[in-house]
Amino acid sequence: MSKSEGMAEAVGGRARTAIRGSAMAQRDVAGRIGLDETKLSKSLGGTRRFSTDELLALATVTGVTVQWLLTGGEDSGSNVESVSATPPPETLPSRHPESEEQALRRRTLVERAWWLFAEHGYDGVRISDIADAAGASSASVHYYFPSKRDVFAEVLRYSVKLAFDRQSARLTDVDDPASQLKTLVRLQMPADRLRRAEWSIWLQTWAAVAVDGDRFEHGPSYRRWWETVRGVIAEGTRTGAFTDAPPDRTADVLTAYIDGLGIRVLTGLLGPQEMAEQVDNFIDRNLIAHALPVRTVP
Repeated sequence: MSKSEGMAEAVGGRARTAIRGSAMAQRDVAGRIGLDETKLSKSLGGTRRFSTDELLALATVTGVTVQWLLTGGEDSGSNVESVSATPPPETLPSRHPESEEQALRRRTLVERAWWLFAEHGYDGVRISDIADAAGASSASVHYYFPSKRDVFAEVLRYSVKLAFDRQSARLTDVDDPASQLKTLVRLQMPADRLRRAEWSIWLQTWAAVAVDGDRFEHGPSYRRWWETVRGVIAEGTRTGAFTDAPPDRTADVLTAYIDGLGIRVLTGLLGPQEMAEQVDNFIDRNLIAHALPVRTVP
């Protein structure tokens, strides 16, 4: 068996485990990730590889991470093939001693609340709205989350998972540090409905921090993003692809630049393509180690 075949079989085995723990039938999972059931069966058996999009969808539907599907672990020691920094456990969706059906209901509530908060804002969403969107009662929402603030805190963890999954899936096969950094920006900037929703959740979190100091575990969650950027910069510096710039300070400047441009895109002051071009120019000007011209001795 080749290494590729062995990996496909291992991923298929973990995918079977994820589906068993999701409280959903295999047929329902196939429908939710938009995959023909026969193709899903082949992928679960290791005779067909999951595509990147399929892995992302499977991780979202079942509640596991892409990294777990790929490597079987979620601690820093298993983060061998991913450029993305591993989130601290407390910044990922919380786990509880509950049945598979209860875990599914919890995930459903969080997913519906995530969209509501993103599109209507924290103050524009009531517990009854979340209940209606999830086909549940307000009492059921309160069973899982004592308050709306608790729901929002879990929504932020869900945002962290979405970003981590996307980075883990799409950065694995990008080898060049400059390409990794530029790809990372494109994965995170608010260029579509999903990522605009993520940015909306983050902006509301920042506003809450500014107004009342309530962090919603904001610090460790944001630091994971910073560490991902910093890690790519440090690797590029180590290999000579980047100039010898201090990785910490450079990551500070670049993440601040990305945050500012992202807010401008979200508020309609800048287009996504313009943002991508501006960040590319920043990386090219400040990080790329251009070869010096060779002097000829007369």
